[in-house]
Amino acid sequence: MKLIAGLGNPGIEYEKTRHNAGFLLIDRLCDKLGVRLDKNKCKAQYGIYRHNGEKIIIAKPQTYMNLSGQAVSSLMRFYDVDVKDLIVVHDDLDLPVGKLRLRRQGSSGGQKGMGSIIEQLGTSQINRIRIGISNDKRIDTKDYVLGRFSKEDEKILDEVLDKGAEALIYAFDHDFDVVMSKFN
Repeated sequence: MKLIAGLGNPGIEYEKTRHNAGFLLIDRLCDKLGVRLDKNKCKAQYGIYRHNGEKIIIAKPQTYMNLSGQAVSSLMRFYDVDVKDLIVVHDDLDLPVGKLRLRRQGSSGGQKGMGSIIEQLGTSQINRIRIGISNDKRIDTKDYVLGRFSKEDEKILDEVLDKGAEALIYAFDHDFDVVMSKFN
């Protein structure tokens, strides 16, 4: 069993913000697989996709970004998912828009949702896909991440979401090291 968790903030006002890049990738993945996030449990909205007899849980924590670890750890306990079978998808200020970076481990890099998950799970050995949202140092970080993508950036992001969904689907059948080699 695998768990794919995309990070973001629930609510219409956050729907297309930079901080919701993880949610946007989950939406794209669900569109490609025909999955509906029709379950609400463990502080998350999620759906289950079956691939070659294996359950793939696809989730959006509903705790707001900074408390994402509560939902992710709760789902992992409920479904008995091992940390090696977890993939977290989140935005990254340090990557340019259009850049996708896959990593097997590391610090949160200041991403508070990832920090919450690391704290709740007690490990930084977590597979992740980071989606570049760039950074504008002239704007307060909170205002920037909660802002919307420009029309130009939306076009770039559209391609990145397709590539990210492809990487996640590839991860269903491949070790994350192999996925990193192919998609980094």
